[in-house]
Amino acid sequence: MSQGYAIELYFDPALENQVLKAWNVLARRQISTQLIEIESRPHITLFSSPFVDPSKLENILKTFASKQEPLPLSFSSIGSLPNDNNVLFLAPTPSLSLLQFHSQLCDAMKKEGIEIGEESRPDSWIPYCPVAESVPKSRMAEAFTVLRDLKLPVTGYAMDIGLVEFSPVRELFSFVLDYYQFLFKS
Repeated sequence: MSQGYAIELYFDPALENQVLKAWNVLARRQISTQLIEIESRPHITLFSSPFVDPSKLENILKTFASKQEPLPLSFSSIGSLPNDNNVLFLAPTPSLSLLQFHSQLCDAMKKEGIEIGEESRPDSWIPYCPVAESVPKSRMAEAFTVLRDLKLPVTGYAMDIGLVEFSPVRELFSFVLDYYQFLFKS
């Protein structure tokens, strides 16, 4: 398994449950149990890096989260990544608010001298929420069919942003997106 850190966006409980439903159906059919095994939580990865200083990121994320409001999300399509991990995912509609959120986060990190790798850069970042990893090639079609029964789109909000270490996944800290708190403080 690879090691590293990732900044993840977490969802409101209802949306998180919709994603967990997909994980569980795929696990029951023994198509993929990987995400459950590594103790991940439904998320969209905003940034990942093999080496980064968590304490530096803590301040950046805390400040960033306080200036953001919960972000509307709509998972409207199913996709797979063309790499060896055979990842299946739900893809959010790439709304302007989601893309701006991501690029503002990258700006905030760059200001603090954090290197943004190729796949996390705003011009090449692909937002997705993994629902299965290491799907056997022979079962890809079946997995797609199972996911289509989810009745997309599933909608909700991104509510928190956190840093995890992997793998297995261990959350180091997370902050609520809380623009209102920020308004009342300032």
